[in-house]
Amino acid sequence: EWSPYTDNGGTTLAIAGPDYAIVAADTRLSNGYSISCRDVTKLAQLTQHCVIGTAGMQADRAVFHKLLRTRVDYFKYKYGKTITPTALAQMIANILYGHRFFPYYCFNVVGGLDAQGHGVVFSYDAVGSYQALPYATTGSGAQLLEPLLDSHIAQRNRTQKNPPMSKDEAIAFVKNAMASV
Repeated sequence: EWSPYTDNGGTTLAIAGPDYAIVAADTRLSNGYSISCRDVTKLAQLTQHCVIGTAGMQADRAVFHKLLRTRVDYFKYKYGKTITPTALAQMIANILYGHRFFPYYCFNVVGGLDAQGHGVVFSYDAVGSYQALPYATTGSGAQLLEPLLDSHIAQRNRTQKNPPMSKDEAIAFVKNAMASV
């Protein structure tokens, strides 16, 4: 059966901390059980303080990232300032919702720093529904990463809570988590 969509896999992960936001993704491009390429980025830096990570269909991801870069540049031209992470989150939701009848087959996480320097993370579905979260993951490895994030970031099912991770601890955690998927 023919479909206009294909899932090229990929896993994205974002964590918001008190003074940082980390967005990471794998670099594999797959089609079914075949790995087509091992050096494809799923990340795009949209502003000095905002990065988007996208899993799903590679063609839609490339077009979507190009559109977002254009919209971010236009915002800066029109208003004379850089778009904030919260405004960017809403803009992305509007774009995705506008394509809801033939959606971009991509699943996004956005991480950045707000005006106070606090980390923020937003997670999206394909039709623009989004939510601000302390951490998010999308893509083919999300089912494996979510329990790790629940345990280490949200500290669910723990009797003794640890202090929040520092930026360096979070970077090391993200590297280990992505390597385990």
